[in-house]
Amino acid sequence: MRINKMRAFCFSILTTFILFSTLVKAQESTTPIDSETIKKWSEPYRGWKYHPTPIIPADYKIAGSEDFRNFDCPCIYQLKDKPDTWYMAFIGFNGKGYNSFVVESSDLINWTNPRLATGFGKKGEFDYGGRVIGAFLYENYDIKSPRILKKKDDKYWTLYGCYPRQGGYELRPGYEGIATSNNGITWSRFGEEPILSVFQKDVKDWEKDCIYQPWLIEHQGKYYSIYNAAQGKYERMGLALSDNLTQWTRYPNNPVIDNRKDGYDAIFASDGKVFHDDDHWTMFYFGVNEGKAHIMIAFSRDLIHWTTNPEPLYKAGGHPLGLDKQYAHKISLVYNPKNETFYMFYCATGNKGRTIALLTSK
Repeated sequence: MRINKMRAFCFSILTTFILFSTLVKAQESTTPIDSETIKKWSEPYRGWKYHPTPIIPADYKIAGSEDFRNFDCPCIYQLKDKPDTWYMAFIGFNGKGYNSFVVESSDLINWTNPRLATGFGKKGEFDYGGRVIGAFLYENYDIKSPRILKKKDDKYWTLYGCYPRQGGYELRPGYEGIATSNNGITWSRFGEEPILSVFQKDVKDWEKDCIYQPWLIEHQGKYYSIYNAAQGKYERMGLALSDNLTQWTRYPNNPVIDNRKDGYDAIFASDGKVFHDDDHWTMFYFGVNEGKAHIMIAFSRDLIHWTTNPEPLYKAGGHPLGLDKQYAHKISLVYNPKNETFYMFYCATGNKGRTIALLTSK
């Protein structure tokens, strides 16, 4: 009898401890991260060096797509069977809409072999205005891990942003779709309907006018999509969740990152790129206020509750030659273990047009 009572007592203590630990972790996740921690976590990503010239210039010529220029939205990835090659997906604009392209490199500086990755959808469909790929399913989301694409059902996967009309720049309303690839280079739409649109029943006011670019994360058997969307002139970021990658549900307490009055992201808080960083998650995004776009950083312990550093990592106009005089935004981050260096590609708009520029940690 005494043994049974002792077992029951021990079980009760263990249960209480587990419940208490769970509550503490939940509290830690929802509590805003203090300013000193934010400053400490931001510091490794400050003070990087600007590459002097554009990686992809505004007038870059792509065979068969010579009318596309003003390149944007870089995203780096790798394929498992080619570990010494990096690929960069990016988009170009031809006055009608967007196409996504891909180039390759062995050193992350010199890029060659430009090819069409995916073009316009069919007339009347939700992606007729073009597809902006770059929310890839990776094998690992650790900040220093290789950006190797992961196969699911024997295919590579990406979420993408898109527009239903041709004839201009980011013509509303935008949508999000899914594309798959057999080779990691050329991509085709998966499914007949968008995964997110402004016409779905669970759409909220903050995203009612346009949905833009997603970022895909797989974590503990679930899929997360961080996406930006517009209400009037304002853009904020929300979260959608999925168990199977094809059906998505919005997080009910969106947006997860809002505009901050008088902050560097007072008008836009957009285009988040998220990586697991030691014991937390790090998001790089861009903020807009007073006509300038800046590279910002935010942190989370649970992928849901985020705390932003109010000071940009890199401001528009930081490039010494004026490449990003107006906009520094839309980053892609990769770590090269061979030289222990981070490479942060970003869209720079300035005195050389809309180009893809580069910051490196060494």
